[in-house]
Amino acid sequence: MFTWTKRISFFLITNFAIMITLSIFLKLTGLDVVLSQALGGGYVGMFGMCLIYGMVFSFMSLWMSKGSAKRAYKIKILEEHDPSHNNLVMRVHNFSKSAGLEKMPEVGVYESKQMNAFATGPSKNNSLVAVSTGLMANMNQDEVDGVLAHEVAHIANGDMVTMTLIQGVMNAFVMFFAQIITRIIMNAMRGENNRSRGAMGFGGGMFGYMIYMAIQSVIGFFAMIVISYFSRRREFRADAGAAQLAGSHKMVAALKALQRQFDMVKPTSGDKFQTMKISSKNGFMAMMSTHPPLENRIKALQGY
Repeated sequence: MFTWTKRISFFLITNFAIMITLSIFLKLTGLDVVLSQALGGGYVGMFGMCLIYGMVFSFMSLWMSKGSAKRAYKIKILEEHDPSHNNLVMRVHNFSKSAGLEKMPEVGVYESKQMNAFATGPSKNNSLVAVSTGLMANMNQDEVDGVLAHEVAHIANGDMVTMTLIQGVMNAFVMFFAQIITRIIMNAMRGENNRSRGAMGFGGGMFGYMIYMAIQSVIGFFAMIVISYFSRRREFRADAGAAQLAGSHKMVAALKALQRQFDMVKPTSGDKFQTMKISSKNGFMAMMSTHPPLENRIKALQGY
């Protein structure tokens, strides 16, 4: 719903870890030099190399997302005809059939006092809907149906693949501009006659690589503004999809239940709800939020 942030968090953390690991591997083996030369060198070749890297990192993250979520949250996968948790599997599958999914997603529960749910997986035919025990205990059936329909809508809309493509493009731009800035810094420090012809286009050995990674991290932070914008758009679309699958009244009821919990928690800077950034209204935090403000989402559903 709710926690598109969880989907994004798993995805971005995995993406960053893969990007760092493979970047080091390619640097040490010299394969990045081979690829750069094969693409013709220069800025065009550099960007082509970054685009290939970015997409590979991003799609590897997507491929690993479902397994990572299962391990991190110790998700218990429910059997298809499991009657526990108010026939959770049957309800998810009913929404999935209505949404036109050919293969039913796995359904699981995990221990958490917070009212959370998320969907993840590399494709519509290989997906997972996970629901917290806190959500099942504190929401009524209509509210839970709104949540489940929302998560199924994320799967049916192909949101993970869409966000993967966006992340891949952003990866490419982050690496490309990080290389250019690093090259400028290293040239300024060494002088024009000591330009490196290294794989990443800046050289300078380990020191140069450390500068590159630091700059990449900074630019990557600002790239999150773009990623978060598209995430908010997909969130509105999933709300609309849930309204069609379960009825707008159920989706609105679910959002209001979450709003009540948010108001009761009164999050501090270290609170998990604040980390989720699901209710940021304005300023810089609004740009970094992966979710639109809850009141905006409720208002958008009034037309359904």
